[in-house]
Amino acid sequence: MSLNSFGHIFRVTTWGESHGPALGATVDGVPPGVDVTEADLQQWLDRRKPGQNKYTTQRREPDLVEILSGVFEGQTTGTPVQLMIRNTDQRSKDYSEIMEKFRPGHADITYWQKYGIRDYRGGGRSSARETAARVAAGGLARNALKTLAPSVSIKGYMVQMGPHEIDRARLDMSRIEENPFWCPDPQAAKDWAEYLDELRKSGSSVGAVIEVVASGVPAGLGAPVYGKIDTDLAAAMMSINAVKGVEIGAGMGAASLTGIENADEISMGKDGPVYSSNHAGGVLGGISTGQDLVVRFAVKPTSSILTPRNTITKSGENTEIVTKGRHDPCVGIRAVPVGEAMMACVILDHMLLHRGHIGQNRGPIG
Repeated sequence: MSLNSFGHIFRVTTWGESHGPALGATVDGVPPGVDVTEADLQQWLDRRKPGQNKYTTQRREPDLVEILSGVFEGQTTGTPVQLMIRNTDQRSKDYSEIMEKFRPGHADITYWQKYGIRDYRGGGRSSARETAARVAAGGLARNALKTLAPSVSIKGYMVQMGPHEIDRARLDMSRIEENPFWCPDPQAAKDWAEYLDELRKSGSSVGAVIEVVASGVPAGLGAPVYGKIDTDLAAAMMSINAVKGVEIGAGMGAASLTGIENADEISMGKDGPVYSSNHAGGVLGGISTGQDLVVRFAVKPTSSILTPRNTITKSGENTEIVTKGRHDPCVGIRAVPVGEAMMACVILDHMLLHRGHIGQNRGPIG
């Protein structure tokens, strides 16, 4: 199976399975001299790890990251950084009853059709457990960004659960860490808790929309025509398990705007260009404007549910399936730190590309 890598210069290859002994990432292209420790990476993994509250899977994984190479005396050496996370709480027997059945909404059927091999223990490579490796790599990218562009900050949060959206008039970023949904609207978080409780008890699940914003990103990152930063951001978010849609800035909503409404007017400020709005999501022509990079992605409902569903077996017989085990009623909750990690990886990658191709921006204003 190929295509397990992403990035151009800062290149991440993830490996491992949901129920194997370990998983991890090999990260190449890390600049030398970046300060990093396992504790630096662990703080991000702790935000993603399962079993932290009743709204996520009760699989108990410490998700402890180990740095096996590429770091000496607390600094990156410029050689590949090998990151490993051991699996400690697998229950493969939970999946023994579905060895011959395909779970609706899962990659079971397509993996079998393509490869003729199926790891039924939690989905193998198609499991969301793979995203732990991305979060570890994203932590490494954040440390590199601290060195190269300390102004960059990245924040992800949930803006919609099922049909229920946040009220942006109540948006308070300081409240994100105070609830299990990474929600900046305290009232919405309270409403979601009641909604998800009922849904979880009914044996179903629900989707969500996550927004990730990167502030302090310099202008000039990205390149036409096939090297656009929004192209890579969209691909990075779309590659996350269960993601079914990605928007940049106004996204799909831009289709309902007029040209007058959509245009982000420009004026000259004391420190450079100032935009009246950010419908473009911080990207024009595939190149960052210096405004906030704004990305949203939609996560489908968890396909592993306790409600019986119709399916077929590998031999082509019609049957019924109930997916047992420990699953997230809303997988979007733990997708927040994953989205942040992918944003960090893409920004760092484009920063290194820009530095290698252009060096410094060549078009002064004012």
